[in-house]
Amino acid sequence: MNDKHEGTAQRIYRVIMIIILTAFITFMVTSIALYTYFTKNPAYTLITGDNTYLENSSLETYLNTIKSVIDKNYLWKEKIDEQKLKDSAIEGYVEGLGDKYTEYIPKNEMDDFTENITGSFVGIGVYMIADEDSEKIIVYYPIPDSPAEKAGIKSGDAIINVDGKDYGYDDFDTIADNIKGEEGTKVKLVIERDGQKLDFEITRQRVETNPISSKSLNNNIGYIKLPSFDTDSSKRLKEKIDDLISKGAKSLILDLRNNGGGIVDEANKIADLFLDKGKTIMTTKDNKGKEETEKTKSKIEYDFPIIVLTNENTASASEILTAALKDNSRAKVIGTKTFGKGVIQTVITLLDGSGLKITTAEYFTPNGTEINKKGISPDIEIKLPDTVKNIYALKDEDDTQLNKAIEELSK
Repeated sequence: MNDKHEGTAQRIYRVIMIIILTAFITFMVTSIALYTYFTKNPAYTLITGDNTYLENSSLETYLNTIKSVIDKNYLWKEKIDEQKLKDSAIEGYVEGLGDKYTEYIPKNEMDDFTENITGSFVGIGVYMIADEDSEKIIVYYPIPDSPAEKAGIKSGDAIINVDGKDYGYDDFDTIADNIKGEEGTKVKLVIERDGQKLDFEITRQRVETNPISSKSLNNNIGYIKLPSFDTDSSKRLKEKIDDLISKGAKSLILDLRNNGGGIVDEANKIADLFLDKGKTIMTTKDNKGKEETEKTKSKIEYDFPIIVLTNENTASASEILTAALKDNSRAKVIGTKTFGKGVIQTVITLLDGSGLKITTAEYFTPNGTEINKKGISPDIEIKLPDTVKNIYALKDEDDTQLNKAIEELSK
């Protein structure tokens, strides 16, 4: 914002100078206090001054040194949560790898993590975002066939109250815990929509996180939206394909837009449905340089024409499937370049019930192409209109990528 009056600028200048002077004085007083404290407490010289001692120490010795200082001097010692300190230390150590895909999972978070992998949880079935513009918690989209969708919750709804408690933009990390609960119990929501407040009472149920949806299109084209690779995704996808074939489908559009990946083995099983036996799906390389090639294990199940839809959020296992179909000339890819996550993580459960999701291998396409941080370019690049803000609220007439796929398969 530009100042309109010179007086305003002068007042702001004076305030800034006062802040700077105050900060400087505070720093000097603090520095003097710390200097005085440590010079009067020579016991700290060994810990803070002898860097050689700590630099050559093991991680365990270093942490024990820090713990002893905290135990002896921390003001609110009675409030120390040892488990939280332990989890934070491990999380920080793992984070130091600089790999955003490797993470430590505390014991109390493993159940939620497992639910995400299996593709189901107990709740009402909504994906939410903390919207910076409105400073409200917004429903990005309700999961199809979920209690939320059946109750009438829509994309764009703002959740402002849960069970009588108001929630705002800063409460995003806690609101999900209050919406979730035991199966069969009810939760009351106050939704703000188009300036009106609407009340909902929804019964919590077990929700399939990423249901596979399908529909028949004109010209005997089948359409399947695969949002994730969860447990039994390949089995459920096959059921959808068989249903579409029974309704006359002779070609398929496989929508992998916004599919962030999941279980790699499920992607391999799906590739096996569309490729002949012995075809390469991918090659992996571990930290010792050992290479392994994954090939299809059975004869082709579906040999009709396929088009895969991708976007910038098509990642990981969905890139494995996309590359397998593209490199083996089984599918044409339409949309935009994929995300570029060409590494695989393994989840290791530790003895205390916590877990470590760790990057263990990099994968390459059947043609040997590196995907990580590069992505897969489509055969036909088509972007959605700039007016589209939420792909989950996308109307068919605005879906330029889908319409191009229909055009290609209708030739």
